[in-house]
Amino acid sequence: MMTNMSANNLIIFMSDEHTRSVMGAYGNSVAITPTLDRLATEGVRFDNAYTPSPICISARASFATGTQVFEHACWSSAEPYYGQHQSWMHRLRDAGHEVVSIGKLHYRSADDDVGFSEQILPMYLANDGKGWPQGLQRKPMGEFLNTAEMASIIGPGETSYTQYDRDITAAAINWLEQHSEADDPPWVLYVSFICPHYPLSAPQQFYDWYRDVEFPLSYDRDPGSIIKHPVIDEMREFWNYVDYFDVSSEIEGLRNYYALCSFLDDNVRQVLEALDHSGHAANTQIIYTSDHGDMIGNHNIWGKCYMYEDSVGIPMTLSGPGIESGVNTTPVSLVDMAATIEFAVTGEKTEVSNVWQGRPLHHFINNPDAERPVLSEYHDGGSPCGFFMLRTGRWKYVYFSEGHPALLFDLDADPQELKNLIDSPEYSQVVRELRDQLFEMLDPEAVNQRAFADQKRMIEKLGGREAILALPSFNHTPLESA
Repeated sequence: MMTNMSANNLIIFMSDEHTRSVMGAYGNSVAITPTLDRLATEGVRFDNAYTPSPICISARASFATGTQVFEHACWSSAEPYYGQHQSWMHRLRDAGHEVVSIGKLHYRSADDDVGFSEQILPMYLANDGKGWPQGLQRKPMGEFLNTAEMASIIGPGETSYTQYDRDITAAAINWLEQHSEADDPPWVLYVSFICPHYPLSAPQQFYDWYRDVEFPLSYDRDPGSIIKHPVIDEMREFWNYVDYFDVSSEIEGLRNYYALCSFLDDNVRQVLEALDHSGHAANTQIIYTSDHGDMIGNHNIWGKCYMYEDSVGIPMTLSGPGIESGVNTTPVSLVDMAATIEFAVTGEKTEVSNVWQGRPLHHFINNPDAERPVLSEYHDGGSPCGFFMLRTGRWKYVYFSEGHPALLFDLDADPQELKNLIDSPEYSQVVRELRDQLFEMLDPEAVNQRAFADQKRMIEKLGGREAILALPSFNHTPLESA
């Protein structure tokens, strides 16, 4: 139940690549995430939260604008948000709120006004704002030669990413210490960490927590029984991280991924302690979420970019004054964040005409809707076509454009997505209804064509394929972009 409609201040914690299955509050008995678990148990835990796209740049554009990927057209890792659509940051700043970011943005550059009053330790796109244009080459498909790195850089130890998160934490603590007056103007603080994104190298302290742990075995790994699909198979070949893992290194990878989640948790703890000391805890609501997940070996995949739950499913919690504890099964997504953030600090709610458009999470606390449709899209590297996920109720429907077969999963009966029901006659009516519902939201074939046309123009703008190939490629954004 929600007892208070708004709070004066808000902190949004966003991590990078945190699948919701590796968090204690979501049922993982191995993950040591006490701070995030406390936020989930003292507030509302959304069990069916999704990214609007399982890739950083597209997802973070939706987070800023409150719109779907097909609406903002930040299709890929080379087509970023740069303020071309109004953001919640613009609106709140213009209304007199202090709106501050600390940490990863993954927007184009410091030259763009994306709406923040202040940006502290920002990370922008690599290649001087061009990002990773190699992924634009999808017809014909390009090559990605950096996948060996994930399995080769495995901890324990410190990396530029863990140091970056330590710096973000220190900056957030310092900011809160400087804003401890009772009469401070209302503020929104966006603290954006980069862990548990690989490299899979965790600080020794947190690595040691998992030294003798037996991890849940990755599932759906047998090549003989794994779902065969032309697009997923082509993506597995492009994003072939798993080819460089053996049994030993995969366990070590999991140990470090879990430890990075615990490291993230500890950074959140430190910031929340500073919030308590600032005197603003009583009038500050808190959101925790991530931009997308990670497959962590399940379905014989590491990384993101897929519509499987590990990649597209994210943690999402809302807590603080006026928010009573509970669990909510409404499908929600990062598209809801803009409306949620504005409602949390102003109490004002923008009306929408479609149930899939962004709405405040607060609305669903008293009005849960398990049948609400949520959309996710992918138009980036490795995929020969755009594809679209519709989640509603127990069903997940994945539509692949250009005539590729669809997928259907019953997540109540099959949470690990082991059985594709798309060709089962008894589910033909369900398939028709889900397809019709998706086509009411968008025309996926037209959207796919528009994405390819935009990307063709971007390739030309960057000087053509040879110019793109000459640009530095990378497996994770280098910190020179910070």
